[in-house]
Amino acid sequence: MIAAVYENYGAPEVLQLKEVPTPTQNRDEILVKIHATAVSSGDCRLRRADPFAVRFFFGLLRPKKGILGGALAGEVVAVGETVKKFKVGDPVFGTTGLSFGAYAEFKNLPETAVLAKKPVAVSYEQAAAIPFGGTAALHFLKKANIQRGQKVLIYGASGAIGTAAVQLAKYFGAEVTGVCSTTNVAMVKSLGADKVIDYTKEDFTKSGETYDVVFDTVGKAPYSSVLKVLNKSGILLLGAAEPPQMLQALWTSLTSKQKVFTGMISETAEDMAFLAQLMETARLKSTIDKTYSLAQIAAAHRYVDGGHKKGNVVISLA
Repeated sequence: MIAAVYENYGAPEVLQLKEVPTPTQNRDEILVKIHATAVSSGDCRLRRADPFAVRFFFGLLRPKKGILGGALAGEVVAVGETVKKFKVGDPVFGTTGLSFGAYAEFKNLPETAVLAKKPVAVSYEQAAAIPFGGTAALHFLKKANIQRGQKVLIYGASGAIGTAAVQLAKYFGAEVTGVCSTTNVAMVKSLGADKVIDYTKEDFTKSGETYDVVFDTVGKAPYSSVLKVLNKSGILLLGAAEPPQMLQALWTSLTSKQKVFTGMISETAEDMAFLAQLMETARLKSTIDKTYSLAQIAAAHRYVDGGHKKGNVVISLA
């Protein structure tokens, strides 16, 4: 099969198309023919080993796993003899976890992987745009246990996590304020945000408004200022925290009534099935900025590295 392989950390050009062996499934695995995947900020950080600590887990001198890609949408083309949940021909979408490998024509996954049946009315490209941001947004919003009518602010509302978070918070009944740049205001409003703040024109920390939940999806909101706009028992969600913020989060949770949640997300097949149900009923829609072919994977990474994508960047293998 053809795959986008990287043998060294570095710039987007380290990604090269190569012919590699097609994986075979074990007794409890399925083989998926991938029709679409997505390029996330996480993929890009792994590619360039940012932060350096990445190397201690994924290869000190060079990557241990040569094929990136954590989201996929495709068709089951083979099943192991003990598999009962899926059958050949099933359209599926989901995440590959720490095995990565979605930048390729085929991927083998255990039956218990974070996968769900793709809704019929949703294209493979639309389905591939949901798993990364959708699972992350759902993980953190569940931590906040949002109640109907609560005021929720989402910082970075135009990114992969942010666009999913706006829609999910609205589904849970929150009054949602999105924060983004001028060019993305209309898009965030179209996702259902009750109010959108253009951070190039207004500082949300000085508006006088307070919130029950603040979700920083990109790790760029000023920590101490954000705490001031949280209610006394408010919840801060840090979707992209660095170690210094994690320490601040622990201190805040220990010394005040405010709670801060951060760290690695957990993903389950049940979460993916929930997202699929919302997609089927049009309560969760994909936001796709650009679509590239697998041969254009380096260009796709270069675009995501720029930090200005709207929603998701999709790779189509059709």
